[in-house]
Amino acid sequence: MSGRIRADDIVYVREHAHIDEVVTAAGVALKNAGGGQKKGLCPFHDEKSPSFHVTPSKNYYHCFGCGVGGDVIDFMMKTDHLSFTETIERLASQIGYTLRYEEGGPAQPTSQRSRLYAAHVSAAKFYQELLNSSPDASHARDLLTKRGFDKAACDSFGVGYAPNGWDGLTKHLRAAGFTIEELEEAGLSKMGERGPIDKFRNRIMWPIKDISGDIVGFGARKLASDEEDQGPKYLNTSETPIYKKSQVLYGLDMAKKDIAKNRQVVVVEGYTDVMACHIAGITTAVATCGTAFGDDHIRIIRRLLMDADTFRGEVIFTFDGDAAGQKAAMKAFGDDQKFVTQTFVAVEPDGLDPCDLRQHKGDLALRDLIAKRVPLFEFAIRTELKKHDLTTAEGRVNALNTAAPLVAAIRDKSLRPEYIKSLSGWLGTETEVVNAAVNTALKKVTTSAAPVEVPTSDTAWRPNPNEPTLMLEREVLKAKLQMPGLVLDWKTIEEDAFTHPAYRELRRIIDSFGTEPVLLENVSDERMRQLFTELSVEPVRTDGAVSDKYVASIVARLREVLVSRKIADLKSSLQRLNPVENQEQYNGAFADLVALETQKRGLHELSIGSL
Repeated sequence: MSGRIRADDIVYVREHAHIDEVVTAAGVALKNAGGGQKKGLCPFHDEKSPSFHVTPSKNYYHCFGCGVGGDVIDFMMKTDHLSFTETIERLASQIGYTLRYEEGGPAQPTSQRSRLYAAHVSAAKFYQELLNSSPDASHARDLLTKRGFDKAACDSFGVGYAPNGWDGLTKHLRAAGFTIEELEEAGLSKMGERGPIDKFRNRIMWPIKDISGDIVGFGARKLASDEEDQGPKYLNTSETPIYKKSQVLYGLDMAKKDIAKNRQVVVVEGYTDVMACHIAGITTAVATCGTAFGDDHIRIIRRLLMDADTFRGEVIFTFDGDAAGQKAAMKAFGDDQKFVTQTFVAVEPDGLDPCDLRQHKGDLALRDLIAKRVPLFEFAIRTELKKHDLTTAEGRVNALNTAAPLVAAIRDKSLRPEYIKSLSGWLGTETEVVNAAVNTALKKVTTSAAPVEVPTSDTAWRPNPNEPTLMLEREVLKAKLQMPGLVLDWKTIEEDAFTHPAYRELRRIIDSFGTEPVLLENVSDERMRQLFTELSVEPVRTDGAVSDKYVASIVARLREVLVSRKIADLKSSLQRLNPVENQEQYNGAFADLVALETQKRGLHELSIGSL
């Protein structure tokens, strides 16, 4: 039994293990919040807006949403479910510090979780060595080679081979000091008729790692024919104390840095698809492990993407072109409502999965597949339309009745008019007809929804700070209150650019002071005082210092959104006008449309050119 860690060593680890690095390694993307702080989405509760703050200078963290806080040791204990001693040992290992014990040296890990981790590390080495050297693994090596994976690729992902014998791994791990009970609990062994045997036999093995890089389970593909092995083609580790399949994404340990950096994640369906993507240069690819993509996976991805920023970030789903892939894509359409960021889908026309596509057409074809992604809304609507004969009136009506609810389900209200116009074009139906069908679908959703609590008069007025469609309005107002000297284009912002009543009222108050700064004591309305204070202290959502170029870009984007609304309204009016009977009115409206389109292009260039 190991002795107690010396107190001064604990102090050293606490002071030298950087909490921002530990938090980032746990899958929480952090960005500067000013005042020497960093912030991100809290790993301890689900939230849409980052309230989790880290202070690197003190090695402290605190979530203003759920109230959880502490130091770097406390954070790792909570996220990795470790004991105090295990946490100190892991942190010391990460910073390269050798611990001293008051009573002898450290022994083999004795806690349950540490034993399970250690067993998986030993098993992974055992499998990998067999794949590289055993004559019995020749079939596995040949299959991997045919799929386009050489030894270097397999070594990079730790791919291994489970022998065909009954208890090769079990004997190996027992000789290393692990008990049968530990191996069963780890999901590596099971009891047979004559004693303990291996859980995995004659299979290619992929070690599954958690976001910190610890091996927590395995995914396994059988090598024998169905006649020889009637088990499933793919077999995964059962749920254990360290492995929860709904909370793990294969490849995330390798992809997490690029996901956070590029604000992109590519969700594929299998282990070889992840390998193929990474080798082809798509280093943000991950896959689920024997389970459907669900809420826990969404929470993981949102934290990495910092999915509270409406200006960046995308999730790209790839699916096989078969019926199962179509079904998975439609499920993803439902999951889209749980993201703030944009969602896309990439489906290979010939039905090839990413691994097959790379194998048959090369790395460039795989990169092109991802580059040619289409918005998930468009894919879902077009998928529904394919089920109907659009050459007949009956088919078009049926298609409209089934597609309209999909448009109505789009959370971002500003996108609905665009998809109404698109659906009108795809169906060859008047926009007004499609708009009416979508409005009918919206009413059905409203009336069938469960009753919600009606806000009290004290809170109903307040804008939701996490509402994506209002985020730009909020950011521009924060910039004006906190850094008025940077908002040079304030007077160019149209009155109706702010859509929420509280934001419009605050803008009116700001304008009432003219060129003078707005002071809290000069705001008489209590609600406006509260909103004024809130927006004055809430950090602006941008990396690094807030510059005049950044402020100019969000002002331009806010104005562009307004112009887009005006264009949609004007186009709708033009469709209702007869150019012959109302020639003068039609020509005037068309001229206005051209001017608005020109204005929109200019604002768009400013919004992206200033970033």
